[in-house]
This record gives sequence, C-alpha cells and structure tokens, in this order.
Amino acid sequence: MVKKKEDEIPEWVTDEIQNAKFKKPEELKKQGYILEFYYEDNKIDVQLYDPVEDGRHIVTMDVPKTIKMDDLLKGEVYEFVFDQHKAPLSKKVSEFLEKEKEIDMKAIYQFDLKSLELLDVGSSETTDDDSEE
Repeated sequence: MVKKKEDEIPEWVTDEIQNAKFKKPEELKKQGYILEFYYEDNKIDVQLYDPVEDGRHIVTMDVPKTIKMDDLLKGEVYEFVFDQHKAPLSKKVSEFLEKEKEIDMKAIYQFDLKSLELLDVGSSETTDDDSEE
C-alpha cells in the first residue's frame, strides 16, 4: 500500500482549481511599480499601492505581446490598467485549504495587463512648509 505524502493535495481539490471557471473580467486602474520581469512567460510582478479584491498588494500580471517588456522600468511608478479575472472556489475546497493547508483562499485570480503609463512622480517637487525652520 502506498502511503500518501502529508503535503499532497487531493485530486478533487487540484481538479477544481485547474478547471476553475472565470467570471467576466473587471477592469481596474491602479498605481504601483514593477518588481520583477519573467520574459519567458511574458509576465511581470507588480507592487500596487492599493490592494486588489483579495487584499494582495503584489500580483503577477500577464503582459500582452503589444507591450515590449524591454521598454519597461523596474521601480518606476506606473498607472496600470488591467483586467481582474475571478473564479470562485467551492465552499468544500475553500474549507479544505483553510483547515489542511492554512490557506485562506475563496477564489482564484488572474490579472491581464491592458496598458500602462509611466507617471512622472518625482519631478514635480513641491516645497514643504516643514522645511522652513
């Protein structure tokens, strides 16, 4: 008899996650900056100033072929326009993940970058009243 590994996730859980049905996407516009590039997968990790629906500030976005990743800059402030796709998970899967894996996950999210604009944040330096002493 083959003993199952403790960290193995049952097939019914992985099946539901892999076959999750995404609802109609919601377009979001948020500011943040790029943390990492994944050229082979055409993805970027982005740190957003305001969280997405599930509370995360760091998300991985799919970058369309129309955007040249080589033209993007790490650490610079952008306004990102992206689609947030959400696929709710069943109560059974959510409860399993919470009890067995200590993962609080009610849905799967996917983020598709549509456009981005480099913001000129640092150049409009305003004088602070605090600096006068």
